[in-house]
Amino acid sequence: MARVSQEHLDARRRQILDGATRCFARSGFHAASMQDVLREIGLSPGAVYRYFGSKDELIAAIAAEVFRDVRSAFDAAARQSPPPLPDELLAQVVGQVMAARDGLRVDGRPAFPGLVLQVWTETLRDERLAALLRQGYVEMRGAWVRLVEAYRAAGLMADDVPADHVARTMIAVAQGFIAQQALFGEASSEVLKDGLRALMTMDRPARSEDRTGTR
Repeated sequence: MARVSQEHLDARRRQILDGATRCFARSGFHAASMQDVLREIGLSPGAVYRYFGSKDELIAAIAAEVFRDVRSAFDAAARQSPPPLPDELLAQVVGQVMAARDGLRVDGRPAFPGLVLQVWTETLRDERLAALLRQGYVEMRGAWVRLVEAYRAAGLMADDVPADHVARTMIAVAQGFIAQQALFGEASSEVLKDGLRALMTMDRPARSEDRTGTR
């Protein structure tokens, strides 16, 4: 029997994940059955179960892949000296993650943002998936903390706010932008970049005691 190349195995796994993403985005995790997924992908049960033993395994694999891509992008940015500023960086990473999945559409709309919301909701009932997302969240916070430390080392950011507070805030901004696209329609990552850049140009007004020289 001829050996199957790793390239073929990777392509087949990609085909399965993309088809499952479209199916789940269209019907929802609970409404979509494995039969629905098989019809979407156009493969036999044996071909799919070779890679994933259940619908839950597919969902977990989709979520893990997103976290891996995002974490990799942030880690790469942290290695730059100095790293891109938050407005450029966040728009770049979100844009990359969305663009990589732009071909996955349901009724003309990107499937990915809606799927992200479903994954978040699914964590309320699936402890395995919740643990996966918690781990991914911790790792992304760590990536952002390293970025904050790089900004400070380059003299770009003050050290009066804990790095983890900055990390949590920037993750929340990215999550909110993705949620907006799921609920209200597509928007370019340039919108995110412009909004953050405007916020970053604000000067904090001096407090009255600072202006008078009193404490």
